[in-house]
Amino acid sequence: MENYRTGSHSRFDIKYHFVWVTKYRKSMLTGEVGTRVRDLVREICRTYEIEILQGAVSKDHVHVLLSCPPNLSPSKIMQYIKGKTSRKLMMEFKHIQKQYWGRHLWARGYFVATSGNVTDEAIAEYIRGQEGTEPSGGDDNFKVTPS
Repeated sequence: MENYRTGSHSRFDIKYHFVWVTKYRKSMLTGEVGTRVRDLVREICRTYEIEILQGAVSKDHVHVLLSCPPNLSPSKIMQYIKGKTSRKLMMEFKHIQKQYWGRHLWARGYFVATSGNVTDEAIAEYIRGQEGTEPSGGDDNFKVTPS
């Protein structure tokens, strides 16, 4: 319970592990460029109240573990991060602009997985232990408390 975050109308613990790569897996994220990627990701996350739990910028990809509010979907988070970092890096580093003349720094797509402290089995067992009877439809996965 101590890891839960609080919003105006919610309590949550939503964590995503994201990985995204440079287009053509080019090793562009070293030195100043890598540092700038890290700074931009931090800035974007601060803007949307996303906590960075862990992160790493490799030469051709980025890994982050993020704690996110429930109003942001994984696809929206990636849209913000990839879009804004790509645009800013292209403007600030002319050698990147020459390498990626099509104006796309990142490859299409990304990897995302949820992370948590409780297994699916533990949650299902907790729900099974709640009061309720099976509905008349015979669906034993969704109980209703009798009146």
